[in-house]
Amino acid sequence: MQLSFLRPICARPGPWASVYLDASRDTHDAHAALDVRWRNLQERLAEQGTDRATLAALDDVVRGHEPMPGDYGLAAFATDGRVTLTEYLPAPPLKDIAAYGPVAHTMPLVAQRRDQIPWVRVLTNRTGAEVTGVSAGGVPRHAHVKGGNQWPIRKVDPGGWSQRHFQQGAQLSWQRNAGDAAAATAELAERVGAEVIVIAGETRARQLLADQLPEFWQDRMVQTDAGFLAAGADQGGLDDVTVQAIAEVAAAHTDVALDKFGMQQQVGEGLDAVVTALQRSQVDTMLIVDDPSSTEQLWIGPEPTDIALSADELRAMSVAEPVRVRADAALLRALSGTDAGVTVLDPDQAPDLTDGVGAVLRYVDASTPAGGGRG
Repeated sequence: MQLSFLRPICARPGPWASVYLDASRDTHDAHAALDVRWRNLQERLAEQGTDRATLAALDDVVRGHEPMPGDYGLAAFATDGRVTLTEYLPAPPLKDIAAYGPVAHTMPLVAQRRDQIPWVRVLTNRTGAEVTGVSAGGVPRHAHVKGGNQWPIRKVDPGGWSQRHFQQGAQLSWQRNAGDAAAATAELAERVGAEVIVIAGETRARQLLADQLPEFWQDRMVQTDAGFLAAGADQGGLDDVTVQAIAEVAAAHTDVALDKFGMQQQVGEGLDAVVTALQRSQVDTMLIVDDPSSTEQLWIGPEPTDIALSADELRAMSVAEPVRVRADAALLRALSGTDAGVTVLDPDQAPDLTDGVGAVLRYVDASTPAGGGRG
């Protein structure tokens, strides 16, 4: 996962107020429950020293956000009276969080985003298509395609000399309408940065659409007969196919990162080695085990590469006033500032990873420290 979406908050000095809350409104008392949860978080932020202007800005976002159907969460980050980043979460957070400190508490957002593979789904027939795309930030976009060729559509059987004419005309209409749908699909896929396109609908229509997608999207495409473009059609099977396709892409990303890390033979393993690599802008992708209970801390300075295990180490790097912060927040800030990515792991995916953290390096030279714990 690339972290460019964090740059607006990682590149700006704090202090930052970070909020995660269950914003679901799918029960009759949901509005009142959200109000109570939010007031509790406001009180916690105020106790930590959050200024009134920042609290007011967050209040506007939380109370004024556009509700989504079903269960979902909301994350918001604010400083100096301004909310800089707001994101919907595909599921409520494990617990509501209100944090105020020198850097934003971004790890819960990144942990939820790891499975948010951007995708596009198409339901098509002979006359057009409905296209839905979801970006990595969970924002849905839609396109309705009505093909420019609505007649003839059916391969009628009138007999006589006109039969072949009508059948060829219908086939040409299908082809052109599928081309319109393919163009809209490719456009939306590019907009959301899709990594998988799921195509469903009438068999011939989806085959024609798939054939006319640009070559770039051909190996990112999954066809299924699980959905139909018809009012009232049950799309449960299509939902299952979509979820499975997204999960397979996410799993492939993790496998690639783990394979690359394994090829380094423990170079870049452990917190000490990762911090050193970040100081040198050497990290390509960091691996980190998601641990919400972690109390690990690191020291940081003004620049993204100002990161260390001790204040004295930073002072030796000419950082006058080192600041102690959450380790995961410091690591993500450094990754964002050095154009590096991150792969978030569950504990069972890397049970032996030293300190729960490692890095795939951009390069290895004689001065690159070997991996290992801190003793």
